[in-house]
Amino acid sequence: MPPAKKRTRAYDPVKIRAAVLAQFANVREAVGGLTPEQLALPTRLGDWTVRELVAHIGTALLAVGRFLEQPEPARQDATLLDWPFATSANSGVVDGRAHLLAEQHADLTAFLADTGRRFTEHLDAHPAPRLLATHAGAMPLADYLVTRTVELVVHTDDLNAAVPGLEIPHDRQALAAATRLLADALAVKAPGGSTEVRIPPYAVVQCVEGPRHTRGTPPNVVETDPLTWIRLATGRVTWKDAVEAAEVSASGERADLAGLLPLTT
Repeated sequence: MPPAKKRTRAYDPVKIRAAVLAQFANVREAVGGLTPEQLALPTRLGDWTVRELVAHIGTALLAVGRFLEQPEPARQDATLLDWPFATSANSGVVDGRAHLLAEQHADLTAFLADTGRRFTEHLDAHPAPRLLATHAGAMPLADYLVTRTVELVVHTDDLNAAVPGLEIPHDRQALAAATRLLADALAVKAPGGSTEVRIPPYAVVQCVEGPRHTRGTPPNVVETDPLTWIRLATGRVTWKDAVEAAEVSASGERADLAGLLPLTT
């Protein structure tokens, strides 16, 4: 696991909570209109159908309550930027839980509505700073909520890709937070200042070892849009394919990020 930065980007917890709820509501509304045939469609996530994917989206919020119900850790030993690098270690548990929930909940719309209600109740019951014993380590609740924007944004995109004609919107604040977290994770994985990665309008980070530029246009520049960046960072699209499709522009000898991606899956 790459070492986390000592200083992490600050996020407004009120805005993050609103973003999580807004993106979850977007998903819930869309799922209510899916037919049994659409729920049975395959996804780009292994053997998951749309039904398993929707069930997994529910766990993004259920996890908050599950961690809040556990004893609070004595001290923090993880930061927000540790989370992206810890997700793959829990993949087996995630897969099993998605299949189980999909089997248990025939009415996914009701399942998501109940999940959203329970999520809000848990947060209302824990307004003060609180540490959670997450799979990435003990971190503040406010930080863990930022990771929920990544889960929701990524899997909203997975749903849109799986169901022809489906266009679930992305909440702007949720998309911004997810983009920034994954951009900062890149800077943690490849520290340095030789390459500038631009993801307008949400993030710009310096990364990759080498000569640091001090003025003017840097010699190595990567630029892409937020959703393409998120797909690259999570392995939904390869660097080669994104460059060939002109979804990424990269200039300079240190602007090839193929060996650094994906950051998480």
